[in-house]
Amino acid sequence: MTVPKFKKININSYKPGKSSIKNSEDFVKLSANESSLGVSPIVRNLFNNKNLITNRYPDSKSKLLRKAISKEFKCDFNKIICGAGSDEIIQMICQLYINKNDEVVLPEFSFLMYRIYSKIVGAKIKLSKETNFKISTENILKKVTRKTKIVFLANPNNPTGTYLNKFELITLRKRLNKKILLVIDDAYFEYMTQKDYVPGLKLFKNNNNVFILRTFSKVYGLASLRVGWGYGSKKIIDELYKIKPPFNVNKIAQLSAIESLKDYKFLKKSVKHNLNWSVKIKKFLENKNIKTNKIAANFFLLDFDSCKKSANYVAKKLENKGIILRSMENYKMKNKLRMTIGSIAQNKKFIKEIKNILR
Repeated sequence: MTVPKFKKININSYKPGKSSIKNSEDFVKLSANESSLGVSPIVRNLFNNKNLITNRYPDSKSKLLRKAISKEFKCDFNKIICGAGSDEIIQMICQLYINKNDEVVLPEFSFLMYRIYSKIVGAKIKLSKETNFKISTENILKKVTRKTKIVFLANPNNPTGTYLNKFELITLRKRLNKKILLVIDDAYFEYMTQKDYVPGLKLFKNNNNVFILRTFSKVYGLASLRVGWGYGSKKIIDELYKIKPPFNVNKIAQLSAIESLKDYKFLKKSVKHNLNWSVKIKKFLENKNIKTNKIAANFFLLDFDSCKKSANYVAKKLENKGIILRSMENYKMKNKLRMTIGSIAQNKKFIKEIKNILR
C-alpha cells in the first residue's frame, strides 16, 4: 500500500537525556534540571482532591492562571498566553514569525528546541560563538542580517549555566534592529541570586519587540504536567491565540500552577536548598579538577578537560552506580556533562561515587 508523499524535514529530533537505567528502579536522575524537592505540599494536596472534575474540557484561555500570574509578577493579564510547557509557545512564536529562508540567531550552545522549531518552519539557523561558554552579545550582533527575524536566548543559559547581566541585555536590545524579535527565556530565573542579574520580564515588560518565556517545570516541580507561559505585546499575543491549540493546558496543570504561585515558603526553601548545595558541589568538583560554571540556575556544566578521567568514563561509572547525568554530545560539547542539583540524599551519593571514581 502506497504511503502518501510527505515533505522531508531535515532536522535532528530532540533527544532527551536518559531517564532510567535498565534493570534498576532505585536510580538517581540528575540529567533533566528538574526540581530536586518535587512539588509544593499545597499542590500535592490538590492531587489528592477526589472532587477534581476531569470529564470537562479546561478553560481554553487559562484565565484564572493568567490572573494569578498577572497578580504575582505585576504584569498585564492581556499580554499573557499559557502553553503546554514553554516549548509550545516557542513553537507558536516560530509559526507566527518565520517564513522559509528567514534567519534565526542563537548562541552556539542553547536549548535545542529553539533551532528545531525554527527549522521546521523553514528558517536558516545562525549560531553565534560563545566566549568561555558565555553568550557573547557582540557575536550575536555579528550574525544578524537583513533576513534575521528572531534572536533566541535563555538567561541563565541552558546548558552552560552562564548568564548575561542587566547592562548586557539592555545593550543587546538597543543595538538590535527594532524589527527583530528578541525572545528571552527566563526558565531558571527563580534560582538567580546575583546582584547584576535581572529577569527579562522585569527589564522588558513594556517592550513591544521583546517576548518573554516562563515555565512551571523547574523550581515549581510541574515538569510532567506541561505548563508554561509567554509575555509580550498584546498584538503578538492576539495573533498567537489564533494559532494556539484549544484546551492546550489541562485543568490539573492550570490548578497546580495557581497553587504553586501561592506557596512562597516552598519556593524559598527550594532556592535556598539549591544555593547551599551548589556551593558545596562546586567546591568539591573543583578540588577534583572538574571545572564548572559560576553558580547559577539549578545545574552545573562539568568540564573534564583538566580531570584525569574523561566525561564518558565518569558518566558510565556513575551509571553503574545508579546515577544519571546528561551527556553533552547532542550539544556538540566534547568531554562535558551536565548535572542537576538533587536532593540531599542524591547529592551525597553523587559526591561519594565521584570520590570513588577519581581515587
